[in-house]
Amino acid sequence: MSRVPDPSVVRVPGPWTHRDVSANGIRLHVAELGDGPLVLLLHGFPEFWWSWRHQLTSLADAGYRAVAVDLRGYGDSDKPPRGYDGFTLAGDVAGLVRALGATRAHLVGHAWGGLLAWTVGAMHPRVVSSVTAMSAPHPLALRRSVWRKPRVSGYVFRFQLPLYPERWLTGENAATVARLLHAWSGPKWRSAPEFDEVIRRNRQAMMVPGVAHCAMEYYRWALRSQLRSDGRRFVEALTRRLEMPVLQVHGALDPVMLEQTARASQEWADSEFRCLPEVGHFPNQEAPHTTSRILAEFLAKA
Repeated sequence: MSRVPDPSVVRVPGPWTHRDVSANGIRLHVAELGDGPLVLLLHGFPEFWWSWRHQLTSLADAGYRAVAVDLRGYGDSDKPPRGYDGFTLAGDVAGLVRALGATRAHLVGHAWGGLLAWTVGAMHPRVVSSVTAMSAPHPLALRRSVWRKPRVSGYVFRFQLPLYPERWLTGENAATVARLLHAWSGPKWRSAPEFDEVIRRNRQAMMVPGVAHCAMEYYRWALRSQLRSDGRRFVEALTRRLEMPVLQVHGALDPVMLEQTARASQEWADSEFRCLPEVGHFPNQEAPHTTSRILAEFLAKA
């Protein structure tokens, strides 16, 4: 891991197909498997599309067309200097649904991807069949929590500094990524045989040129916009109550997104809430079989 990796390093081989899709003015890398209704999988931080490897195969087996994307700025997707605001990111996802040849999709997002799924459901409801948010409260519930309990999301405030967070993330071949994955996951997963590979691949993905900076830009816009007109417009757009089916999956041991904050999302949707014991911030990876089963059961009803 001493050399700076080429973006293509994230194209991990498997039963899926890798390809590039143009949407919302940028190129997005996706991994795709299966045929049927479209399920679009949106990853969180500090990860990339590969965090959905288990769900790609399980959803394909269940009769869905599963597509996991590297979000703007991540993996082998484009890394433009701008566009990390909620409006543009939501446009990326809505545009990707159409670029994949579908009129609607089931959105499944983890952490940042989950916040984005909520956002697209509010801003582009016509392209959304359902929303599944894993480890992701509704953005307005999270906003309320951050301002009331800044200690819980202290790292978000640290990410506002210039340059330092990028160096912090990439120093010692992205050793910080390993520390975050370890700190945010439950003890069972930390001792699982695959955990070393998860750390290795995510460290490597963070070292792809531009990824660390782009990842920080998500957090910078999210916080700085709170006091700007674009932030006020974003909040107004998110007040729309979601009418499509919504599932929330949360780890009981999640130290990043608190369960009580996630449950407060009921204000914006009549969601089905599932809390998984002994699971931390990464339900789709820590308990892949349980998470995939819950997801398949929900999609069958949605």
